[in-house]
Amino acid sequence: MSVHKPVLLEESIEALNIKSGDTVVDATLGGGGHSREILKKIMPEGALVAIDADSNAIEKFKIQNSKFKNERKVFLVNDNFSNLDSILKELEIKKVNAILADFGISSDQLEETDRGFSFQKNARLDMRMNQLPRITNQYEYTNGENLTAEKIVNSYSEEELIRIFQEYGEEKYAKSIAREIVKQRKIKPVETTFDLVLIIENSVPERYKHQKIHFATKVFQALRIETNKELEAIGKFIPKAIEILDKKGRLAVITFHSGEDKIAKEIFRKNARGCICPPNFPVCRCGKQPVVKIITKKPVLPTTSEIKNNPRSRSAKLRVIEKI
Repeated sequence: MSVHKPVLLEESIEALNIKSGDTVVDATLGGGGHSREILKKIMPEGALVAIDADSNAIEKFKIQNSKFKNERKVFLVNDNFSNLDSILKELEIKKVNAILADFGISSDQLEETDRGFSFQKNARLDMRMNQLPRITNQYEYTNGENLTAEKIVNSYSEEELIRIFQEYGEEKYAKSIAREIVKQRKIKPVETTFDLVLIIENSVPERYKHQKIHFATKVFQALRIETNKELEAIGKFIPKAIEILDKKGRLAVITFHSGEDKIAKEIFRKNARGCICPPNFPVCRCGKQPVVKIITKKPVLPTTSEIKNNPRSRSAKLRVIEKI
């Protein structure tokens, strides 16, 4: 049973503006909460393409949603969403009516001890979204990666560690943590989550250990993002999503990190902008026309009630655009 609670569920489904018969992509299947709601809206004539880099997410959805197993228009794809164009080409789908992407990590992944995502469970420092690549049929294929968090902490230079802790984790004690990692790995490789937690604990001031957010949160987040090249994937995915949308089709993205939100916001603005000629030009010469219109002028945030029921939603932001 999935323990994952979909974030901004009602808001994101409503924002997609979908109807029966539509073709929709859930680019980040996760626990399947968003996909189940999408299916309620688009079936029986619609089509859903649900993508996830984690093969476990695909398998769990198949088991928990067996009523859709004979549905020819539900495609479960084990791949990275950055490959959206090739995925849809393989399925012979040229245009879609809506695309949803929730960039947060699934609670199911955090609960799986052997994944190494959680600082509260002792495990190998893996953090790959897909640890067990396998091929099951023509609509389910894998894109396994070899980089792990363990390789990062034991092979990246001190300067590289500082960079990812600062950029991806916004960790204020990035320098002291990186320095301690390099020091300790000379004595013994940093192999487990608890090995890393102890290093972080010994690298930060006492007061930092007693704040609302656990002192290891930001480093673990940064390592997960680097391991899976998440920001690069988002930067590739959004332009492809815009291209594949049909007229009046909508793209909704849910971000959890300032880096993710910055990428989404900038690409949205770029595609919503018309003329890019210098202000002193008397008439437009570039001929550039807006490709999308921004539906959410400000990001939609979770309600106080949702944050109370699901604390992991606290940093979520929903942004939506519509293809012109």
